[in-house]
Amino acid sequence: MRLNAAKSLMPNALLALALAAGSLFSPLSQAQQVYRIVGPDGKVTFSDQPPPASSNAKVSGTNTSSGGSAAPTGLPFELRQVATKYPVTLYSGENCSPCGAARSMLTSRGIPFTEKTVTTNEDIQALQRLSGAASLPFATIGSQQLKGFSDSEWTQFLNAAGYPPSSVLPSSYRRPAPTPLVSVATAPPAPAGGGNPAFVERPTPAPAATQPNDNPAGIKF
Repeated sequence: MRLNAAKSLMPNALLALALAAGSLFSPLSQAQQVYRIVGPDGKVTFSDQPPPASSNAKVSGTNTSSGGSAAPTGLPFELRQVATKYPVTLYSGENCSPCGAARSMLTSRGIPFTEKTVTTNEDIQALQRLSGAASLPFATIGSQQLKGFSDSEWTQFLNAAGYPPSSVLPSSYRRPAPTPLVSVATAPPAPAGGGNPAFVERPTPAPAATQPNDNPAGIKF
C-alpha cells in the first residue's frame, strides 16, 4: 500500500479550530451511507442517495463514520463525549504495514475506533469515492481525513479533537471486529398491503408457445 508523505504539522489550536469550524472538512462530513448501485444494464455507480424503488436496481450499502455518531457504551464520560463528537474510523488493507502501525498507535493510546477493511474491487471504488484516492491507510477523525500514517500528525489531530493522551479505557472494553467497507444489503420485504421494495426481482417469463415451422429454409427478409 502506498504511504503518503506526512503533511506539514500545525499548532494544536489551529487543528482544534479546523475540527470545530469545519475549515478542513471533506465531503465525507455529510455522508451517512454510501450506496453501490447495480443497474438493470449491469452498470455500477456509487451514490449517497438510494435509487428510486421503480429503478429495479440492486443495492449494496456501506456505513461511514461522521460527526455525531453514537459512541460505544461503557466508556468514561469525557471519552464518550469526544468519541461521540469526533468518532475515529480506520480503513485498512491486507499486507499493509503502515495500516498495522496505525492500528497499533490507536490501540496503545486507547482510542475507541472502528475499522473498515478494503479488499474487494467494490471496497476500492468506495474508498476512492470517500477519500479521492486508493491509498491506505486512511482514517477519519470526525469528518477530518488523514491519508497515510504519520504518528506525529495523527497525534496532533487526536489531541486537537480532545482525546486523552493515554488510555483510559476500562478493562472490559472490547473493540468491534473489523468489517468490510462495502457489504451487500438485503432487500427489505414488501410491506403489508402492497408497496414497492427497493429491489424487485422480475419473474422469469414463460417460454413462448412453439409455432409450426413455416420457414424450414431459415430465410430472413
